[in-house]
Amino acid sequence: MIPYENLKRLNEPFEADLRAGFEAVLAKGHYILGHQLEVFEQEFAAYHGVKHCAGISNGLDALILALKALNLPKGSEVIVPSNTYIASMLSIIACDLVPVLVEPDIRTYNIDPARIQAAITPKTKVLLVVHLYGKLCDMGPIMDIKQKHGLYLVEDCAQAHGGTYKGKLAGTFGEFGAFSFYPTKNLGALGDAGGVICNDDTYNHTIMQLRNYGSDRKYYNDIVGYNNRLDEMQAAFLSVKLKRLNQMNAHRNKLADLYLANLSSQYILPAKDKDFYDVYHIFNIRHPKRDELQQYLQEKGIGTVIHYPVPPHRQKALKELYNGQNYPIADEIHNTTLSIPCSFCHTEGEIMEVIEALNNFN
Repeated sequence: MIPYENLKRLNEPFEADLRAGFEAVLAKGHYILGHQLEVFEQEFAAYHGVKHCAGISNGLDALILALKALNLPKGSEVIVPSNTYIASMLSIIACDLVPVLVEPDIRTYNIDPARIQAAITPKTKVLLVVHLYGKLCDMGPIMDIKQKHGLYLVEDCAQAHGGTYKGKLAGTFGEFGAFSFYPTKNLGALGDAGGVICNDDTYNHTIMQLRNYGSDRKYYNDIVGYNNRLDEMQAAFLSVKLKRLNQMNAHRNKLADLYLANLSSQYILPAKDKDFYDVYHIFNIRHPKRDELQQYLQEKGIGTVIHYPVPPHRQKALKELYNGQNYPIADEIHNTTLSIPCSFCHTEGEIMEVIEALNNFN
């Protein structure tokens, strides 16, 4: 059996250091907003070459607080890709803002910069770009649009830890980079966790207040805030794994290169471009017989996942918002995509077995 992911196996190389981190936090007896969180925040900010990182409870809350910090008028519009995980849109709705969907580039699966202009109205305030599957969006033209229209830019980096566009890291282009450290991510905690990076002192201060009941000092609350703090234990675990993030991404690239070099032409493979360093949080292929293919691989003992079976505009939760609206490119991707094993836990031999199985499908 080759599982899609095996977190126990993935974390085994870090086990001694993870246990040491656990013991250190346990011995100190300080579990919320302590030294270990400060250490991780400094390390993650330094990794990205930015001034600030705020540890947040999870990726969705990271997006919500980033949008809250912009202090936008209720009903402001936020442009977001139609091909994304629903969390991107839930964050917008949670802030009383309006998500405006823009179709992706069918080649990269990320928001198509050529389609953004037509979606901009006087109410548009934010571009929320999603670096999906570990590939950054085409940030050159997106930055041109941001500057031309005076828009804020929030990057959803939940799947792109360490990925770059022209050498510049995900999360460093806009006002905020919002990250999830869910256990399966390229940089994954051992529970829910997230973070927001930025270069602006005022924005960071606002995020820090928002995550902690609107407070700088216990029992003194300057703004209406929330409880969205990253705990000491998860911060300790993340510090351990951050040291080897580049190594883990390089391994994923090695496995991805095997797929790209050896899979048959019946599959639509991820685009590879010289300006992008992809980190393959998800290695997805597309095939018109996707459901049959998934069943075939399951019978061969190969785990797969569909990211995602239902596009956001077709989710029951968003039915009233998008009733009657049509996003055929997103539909095409969601109907044909299949994610195959490509994790730090997998070996090159396992990937060659997957390739052999895929090439024998007809």
